[in-house]
Amino acid sequence: MDPNLIIKVKMADLNVAKSPGILTTLGLGSCVGIALYDPVAKIGGLAHIMLPDSTQIKNNSNIAKFADTATVKLIEDMINIGARKDRIVAKLAGGAQMFSFSQSSDLMRVGARNVAASQAILTKLGISIIASDTGENYGRTVELYTEDGRLVIKTIGHGIKQI
Repeated sequence: MDPNLIIKVKMADLNVAKSPGILTTLGLGSCVGIALYDPVAKIGGLAHIMLPDSTQIKNNSNIAKFADTATVKLIEDMINIGARKDRIVAKLAGGAQMFSFSQSSDLMRVGARNVAASQAILTKLGISIIASDTGENYGRTVELYTEDGRLVIKTIGHGIKQI
């Protein structure tokens, strides 16, 4: 694998790439990796979102941090390099419940809220979610291959899978 083809996406970050680029993000716990792909143009986009909704936070200037704003920006960036919105499909990974709480309030269920918000914004924007690997209680590292749209998910103790 050519290291020049690998584009790292940090936490609360997003990026896009054309084939043969590989977009990767490490350490998805309660965060969600939103992977978008245009199979005709072979253009991918990956966002590592931390929180579900930018409207509920005062300091919301980093649009890549939130499911609602990151998804819109990712689609715009993909279109700017040749993707077409009507061809883009989505895959989701992450959204784990990393800690257990005795009084588990909805506020503590960040992973589940991130997944729900990601699904809601994609549905609102008319983007089909064709695969997902979310929930559970373990972290994930993902790689989106722009040559064919596969999302490789690596975990500690749960192996490697492809969706």
